[in-house]
Amino acid sequence: MLVLKLRMVGKKHQRTFRLVVAEKRSRPQNPGVEDLGWYNQHTNKFELKKERIQHWLSKGAQKTETVDKLFKRASITT
Repeated sequence: MLVLKLRMVGKKHQRTFRLVVAEKRSRPQNPGVEDLGWYNQHTNKFELKKERIQHWLSKGAQKTETVDKLFKRASITT
C-alpha cells in the first residue's frame, strides 16, 4: 500500500522533511517512489507539488496523520 509520508533529512538538530510517496512499511532511509515537496519545522515553511499530490491521492494512496495536518495548513482538499 502506498502512503504519503514525511522522510527526515538533514543534520542532527537541523532536521527538515521531504514529502514522499512510499510503501507503508518501508524503512525511513528508502528514497520512496516520488518526491512531492519539503517541510522545515523550524521555520514552519513548506513547498508542496499540489498537482502530483492530487494525482497520487486519486490513485488510492493514503496519507499519514502528520501529512494530513500539513495539507490542512496548505489548504489541499482530498
